[in-house]
Amino acid sequence: MNEQVASRAHWSFWLIGAVALLWNVAGAANYLVQVMNPEAIDGYREAERALIDGRPAWATGAFAIAVFGGSIGCLLLLLRRSAAFYVFIASLLGVVVTMIHTLGVVGWRLDFGALMPPLMSLVVAAVLVWYAKHADGKSWIS
Repeated sequence: MNEQVASRAHWSFWLIGAVALLWNVAGAANYLVQVMNPEAIDGYREAERALIDGRPAWATGAFAIAVFGGSIGCLLLLLRRSAAFYVFIASLLGVVVTMIHTLGVVGWRLDFGALMPPLMSLVVAAVLVWYAKHADGKSWIS
């Protein structure tokens, strides 16, 4: 059965899965740098440093769920496991909770430099939830 699923997966499935994995691994690396090496954020813009320095534990936890959940979800997707859908949902929820903190700090003022990474993460996480469901519907994952 798995050989049939793999043979029917469109080439774009592998490309999207690989690019999404790179995106999420980069996010996980960013998380680790921020948590394990606080001096590394000295090179960040002031608005970005304010987000990181004032981040409460619940927002840090949500950030971890977002990036590590996304990475695990991509691995599951590339392994053609339908559990990827549920892990992507957890990752999306992590992004949403992180956004709540971001909007609380930045507010609705137009600081696109500070808002752009979380907004991009929100879009990518939502697309990955949709894509996992789409891949399941196409029987690319099981």
